[in-house]
Amino acid sequence: MTMPSLLLVPGAWHKPEHLQLLIDEMPDIDVHTVALTSCGDDPKSLGDMYSDAAAIKAAVEAIDGPVVVVAHSYGGVPVTQALVGTANVESIVYLAAFQLDAGDSLLSSVGGNSAPWWQLHRTEGVGDYMTVAGPVGVFYGDVDPAIAEKAAAELGYQSYAAITQELTAVAWQTIPSTYIICEADNAIPPFAQELFAQRARKTLRLNASHSPFLSQPSTLAQLLRDELTSAEDPRPSLNGGQRKAA
Repeated sequence: MTMPSLLLVPGAWHKPEHLQLLIDEMPDIDVHTVALTSCGDDPKSLGDMYSDAAAIKAAVEAIDGPVVVVAHSYGGVPVTQALVGTANVESIVYLAAFQLDAGDSLLSSVGGNSAPWWQLHRTEGVGDYMTVAGPVGVFYGDVDPAIAEKAAAELGYQSYAAITQELTAVAWQTIPSTYIICEADNAIPPFAQELFAQRARKTLRLNASHSPFLSQPSTLAQLLRDELTSAEDPRPSLNGGQRKAA
């Protein structure tokens, strides 16, 4: 049996290049990434959540064969929106991600209030966008300092509209999903991840910060290999099991 392809979807402010250490751990797997329209280096040209969803759907449809989609952080929102009705998606892996329901937005899921480290910019002639205060501490708590500083320098601007837009479709209701909780996460508190994970069919755990693709790429790669191997197995019952990565 041929292993499914893997599509990696980054979170807010992040780009496909942030995922390269993880990709390097999987040279024998057909790995794809997608650049989100809501993140970029020019705040005047940022897209939103719905255009992110369109980009993700296009990336999935361009893959010839079954695929497992991995959504990190904010990426869980447009992935949930995008994948309803896609014929070749075997499962979704939510990695410290927002696994939301219809009518939810990222902003509503955190109580309607901006996180203290979100820096909102409102400039005439430019759509509202955000930067991050102290990204190393927020995203990369257990990452090698040199890698963390490089990752922080490569962050883009993030569209504010993308976090306010509501889901109108919910892929995890019909596609099996796994939630990976990052237990040392400073960006999405683990207790919030626990609540999101109740919507998944399986829960895994990593003793990691918000960015295990930088701090523990080999461990995360093994978890994803296991997901690819089991993607075509009979679907487990809701919250059918939990395990913790070493």
